[in-house]
Amino acid sequence: MPTTKKSPKSAVETYFLKQSPLKSIRTASENIDVIVVENFPALGKLTALRFIEWVLQNPGGIISLPTGKTPEHFIKWVNYYLNNWQLKETVSEMETYGISPSQKPDMKSLHFVQIDEFYPINPKQHNSFHYYINEFYMEGFGLDPAKALLIDCSKIGIPPGQSLSSVWPDFKVDLSLRFRQATSKQEELQKQVLEEVDQWCQDYEDGIRDWGGIGFFLGGIGPDGHIGFNVRGSDHYSTTRLTPTNYETQASAATDLGGIEIARERLVITIGLGTIINNPNCAAIIIAAGEAKANVVAQAIQEDKNVLYPATALHDLPNSRFYLTRGAAKKLNERQYIQLTRQKELGAEDTEKIIVDLSVLNNKKILDLDASDFESYAPAKFLLDNRAESLEKLCEVVQRNLVYKIEKGSQAISNTRFLHTEPHHDDLMLGCLPIIVRHIRNSTNTHYFACLTSGFTSVTNHFMKNQMVILQQFTDLPSFKEMLHEGYFDVDNEIGRNRDIWQYLDGVAANNTDLKNEGTARRMLRNLIEIYEDSDLENIKNRITELEHYFDTQYPGKKDPQYIQRLKGMIREWEAECLWGYFGWSCANVKNLRLGFYTGDIFTEEPTIERDVKPVLKLLKEVDPDIISVAFDPEASGPDTHYKVLQALNEAINIYESQTKKNDIKVWGYRNVWYRFHPSEANIFVPVSLNMFSIMQSAFMNSFISQKDASFPSYEHDGPFSELAQKIQVDQYQKIKICLGREWFYENPSALIRATRGLVFLKEMSLSDFYQSSRELKKALENK
Repeated sequence: MPTTKKSPKSAVETYFLKQSPLKSIRTASENIDVIVVENFPALGKLTALRFIEWVLQNPGGIISLPTGKTPEHFIKWVNYYLNNWQLKETVSEMETYGISPSQKPDMKSLHFVQIDEFYPINPKQHNSFHYYINEFYMEGFGLDPAKALLIDCSKIGIPPGQSLSSVWPDFKVDLSLRFRQATSKQEELQKQVLEEVDQWCQDYEDGIRDWGGIGFFLGGIGPDGHIGFNVRGSDHYSTTRLTPTNYETQASAATDLGGIEIARERLVITIGLGTIINNPNCAAIIIAAGEAKANVVAQAIQEDKNVLYPATALHDLPNSRFYLTRGAAKKLNERQYIQLTRQKELGAEDTEKIIVDLSVLNNKKILDLDASDFESYAPAKFLLDNRAESLEKLCEVVQRNLVYKIEKGSQAISNTRFLHTEPHHDDLMLGCLPIIVRHIRNSTNTHYFACLTSGFTSVTNHFMKNQMVILQQFTDLPSFKEMLHEGYFDVDNEIGRNRDIWQYLDGVAANNTDLKNEGTARRMLRNLIEIYEDSDLENIKNRITELEHYFDTQYPGKKDPQYIQRLKGMIREWEAECLWGYFGWSCANVKNLRLGFYTGDIFTEEPTIERDVKPVLKLLKEVDPDIISVAFDPEASGPDTHYKVLQALNEAINIYESQTKKNDIKVWGYRNVWYRFHPSEANIFVPVSLNMFSIMQSAFMNSFISQKDASFPSYEHDGPFSELAQKIQVDQYQKIKICLGREWFYENPSALIRATRGLVFLKEMSLSDFYQSSRELKKALENK
């Protein structure tokens, strides 16, 4: 029977703790030990080294490792060290971190426990966790499958002669069968299988405990704070079970499963919180990267034990840890305060952040804050004690800065060339549409819109099937045949491409579904002709039949072949062209770069100069921009596409500047539904009116037709992204309204300000500021 030794003090943790901003592993307000590193790749390195250290100390131990994108750098670092163990560089590194390099970790000796799995799901599907574990851990790490407890749904309780699909033909499981009588032969079969699954879960739990419990547990933390699939509200002594999930978890799983529609119906099998903490010597490590995780991380660490915060179950486990990036640690109040007190001086941004937070915390105008307010909030008290200015002066300066930011966001620029870039095709719309529209209205400005990836992963097979159905309604029409004969659908017919859009937008204006469908069908036929390099209509009709069959028969979430990826990407490109067509811009001003790092794999490749930077550089030379807008997220959190696009842009702009000597370019950093600026981080506040909200909602729902059903929504909002974007902009306005007072808005001499009901936050940067902001992550990626 494998056993877990009582862990000695970790040399790896000691090393990284010395390098971290705070040398203490736990502050007085924290209930669990914490180590903070600079960024996502560094997080993976720390975790990999701690894992290797533990394996060397516990040969034959029981491990349980996570799936998904979170462990990307952990997996890469472990593989790197295992594959290069004998190299001098590796030996030197191990010695630096306090690990003896004399013996390579014996991966074959380890016992493995799968944490969770969707149910029902075929284990051969590439989006099943069973498949992931076999690829990255059994094969990748060289673990022994004979020493693994895995969750293979195809073998759990399925009677001879039956299969998952015959038991659950629509892949929906009715848990009420646990408690009620079956009403049909099919339900009798399902009830039998359900009972067998429940017993299997008990046996799985017994198997883990018979081994002595998990010795090394590594997990991420979900948007509701879930560990494994132990969602908010889970019993801290819960065991392995078949269970439903909540909306936040379903939204996070939507990409893996092919849409929220599928995720809503899937149950999960998960080990329990009690399973994890059963072994008192378990080294239980939770990893989290980026500001998007900051709230749930803070709750897990700072709150008392409570079923609302699943990770608080780890509080009493001596060897439990949170490994975090700076962004993920941003809401750990005492750590942030200690770092604040260690700064040599408090700058304008620090001052503004503290006073804005104080104002919002007290629901009180900045100019009404008094000494008692400052005394009651430690950062504000520290600010007052360490700045020469009086309380009144500090508040006046911050109030004046906020007003300046709004005034700057209210101004219109003229005679300017804009290059608006986005990782995905709706990022610009959701992040900064109001300021784009304001400058579109000035005819002296020129705008280009560039999406850097294909975006095909956000188009469902169900949507594509419907597009084929729409196209079939038009292929036999004489008008389509005539256009085909005239060369309307030729690949290089730019006028034809624009006419597709105008046709569709005429339908939007007339609220006429037939007109919209014709525009959609024209573009789809054009796309098929380009992909298949065949303009014979009969051949294309056969292709449509093939595609319908493909979209009907592929399991949701499966990685598509390249030509299907390209077709789905063309849908997203068409949608972006329709959006900017709304405002009068033709296809010539909408650039689709389709950068090669975006492949649809679970771990996408890093951007390269040749493949990903050169196309961006070429675009910069064509456009010669004065202002470049970028999705600004310098730390990896949420979609990793964002920071990889940021790095490609950073490198391309740097080269462009060095070649052209044009150094007066401004960069507008925006964030959308995935990230937020604190008001102190932004220096432009763009007023948003109810009229602008109406435009955004209408344009989104009519342009981004593949997204209006919100198949891949945010965990924060069950609905289209445009609704969430509006909510965020309203929340930002409400925060500034508290700071300045409602009278400043309602009684302002400017109608634009009086009409304001939302705010978009932007960060305007010089090129040097922009380079600096992403330099650290760039270094980390290169060092990898």
